[in-house]
Amino acid sequence: MLPEEPLHEIQARADAAAASVTAAYARPLLRLPGTTLASVDNPRPRRVLPGPWHYWWQAHYVDALVDAALRGAPGAARQAHVLVRTIRLRNGLRATNWYFDDMAWLALAVHRLDTLVPVRPERNQDDDGGAAAAHGRQHPRMLAALGDALRSAHTLDFGGGLYWNRRRTFKNTPATAPAALHFARSGERERAQSLIDWLNTVLIDPGTGLYLDGVKAADGSSGETAVERAVYTYNQGPVLGALLELGGPANLSRAAELVGAISNELSHAGTAVLITHGTGDAGLFTGILCRYLALAALSPTLPEDRREQAAELVTATAQALWAGRTKRGQRTVFSPHPLEPADRHYPAGTGVGLSTQLSAWMILEAAARVRRGLS
Repeated sequence: MLPEEPLHEIQARADAAAASVTAAYARPLLRLPGTTLASVDNPRPRRVLPGPWHYWWQAHYVDALVDAALRGAPGAARQAHVLVRTIRLRNGLRATNWYFDDMAWLALAVHRLDTLVPVRPERNQDDDGGAAAAHGRQHPRMLAALGDALRSAHTLDFGGGLYWNRRRTFKNTPATAPAALHFARSGERERAQSLIDWLNTVLIDPGTGLYLDGVKAADGSSGETAVERAVYTYNQGPVLGALLELGGPANLSRAAELVGAISNELSHAGTAVLITHGTGDAGLFTGILCRYLALAALSPTLPEDRREQAAELVTATAQALWAGRTKRGQRTVFSPHPLEPADRHYPAGTGVGLSTQLSAWMILEAAARVRRGLS
C-alpha cells in the first residue's frame, strides 16, 4: 500500500482542483444573473451565443460539486443547485435530451444532490445558505422526467438493457450501467437487477472480467447481434456502483472480481495508476471510474483485500496527477495522462479542455473520500 498522506493535505488538493475548475470554466449563461455553466474550453473562443452543448459534462460537474459539499466545501451545494437549474435552461427548458446515457448521468447527479447530507456542516454557512440548500429536494420534476425517459429505453430488444440514444439501434454499458445504479438508488431494485443481469450475460468479456461497450443488430436481417468490444474505464465504474448498491452474494462477488479486473487490466504496468483515454469526452472516463472505486474502497461488504486494492488505485492515480500538475497563474492544471507532466500536454499559451480538469478534480475528490473514510 502507498504511504498515507495527511487528510488536510488530500482535501487541500481537492480544494485546489475545485477552485481551478471554477475559475477557469464556470460562467453565467448569456450573462444572466443567477445562472452558471461550465464552458468546455479555457480560454473560451469569443462568441455571442453559448458554445458547444456538452450536457453530460455538466452532469459530472454537478457530481463533483456534490463530492465537494460532502466534505464541507463552502457554497458547493448552492452552486450545484444553480447549475442544475441552468442545465435545464440551456437545454431548452427540458431535462431530457437525445442520449439516454447523458440522462442517466444527470439523474445520478441530481439524485445525489437532492439527497445530500454533508459529513459535517458547510463551513461559513451564513454567507450563502449552502447547508439549507443541501437538504432540500429541489428537483423532483426533473428526476421524474429523467426516470420516465430511462424506463422508456429499457426494452426486451437484444434481451434487455438500455438503448444509447433515441435512434434505438444500439444498447450499451454507458447507458445501462448508470441507469441501473440510478434505479437501485431510487427504489426500483428489480429493474436495476435486471439491467445488471443483462450486462453480466451479454457484455462481460470472459477473458478480462471487464464490461465491453455495447451490442447492436448485425448487418442483414438475420436478427443476430454484434458486440462492440471496446473497453473503457468509465464503463466499469457505474456497474461497480450498482453491484454494491444492490448487494447480495452474487452481486458482491462480481463486484470483488471487477475490482481485481480493473487493477489487472486498467492500470499502468508496475503501478496502481489507472490508464486514461485522452481528451474530449474520453477525458472524463477515469474520473468517473474513481468515484465508484472510492465507494468500493469504503464498502464493508467487500473483502478487505479488494477494498485495499480499490483504495490504492484511487490514491495512486490522484498522487500521480498531483505530482505532474503545473500552474497557470493562480490555477492548477492537470495532465490528461497521470504519469506524464501537464506541461507536456498543455504548454504555456495553449488551451485546456474542461473534461480532463474535471476528471482530475473528481479523482482528487475520490482520494479525499477514501482518506477520510479510512482515517
